[in-house]
Amino acid sequence: MQDGLDLFVGGLGFKLLHRDDTLAVVERDVAKAYLVEDAEFAAKDRPEIGIETDAIEDLHVEVSSRRPELLHPNGRLIQRKPWGAREFAVLDKTGVCFVFCQW
Repeated sequence: MQDGLDLFVGGLGFKLLHRDDTLAVVERDVAKAYLVEDAEFAAKDRPEIGIETDAIEDLHVEVSSRRPELLHPNGRLIQRKPWGAREFAVLDKTGVCFVFCQW
């Protein structure tokens, strides 16, 4: 749970709305994320999560200046992908990858 909160609140500027023993709800602008702590599931899976934005440059500047160590080694810069989206990525401490994209 703390690793997820570190990424979303400390790294991406989300506001903590709720937290109990196994659930946290965070919000930024019009987006909300639900972080659920489950040791068994976490040990089995490291998902990649895609998040669309209309302001990729602003978000990249913010993350790069606030917490540059979160930037994925293979996605530190905004890059246009073959499918047309512009993307960059971050990793949390457990290896979960978050890809931010703008079409």
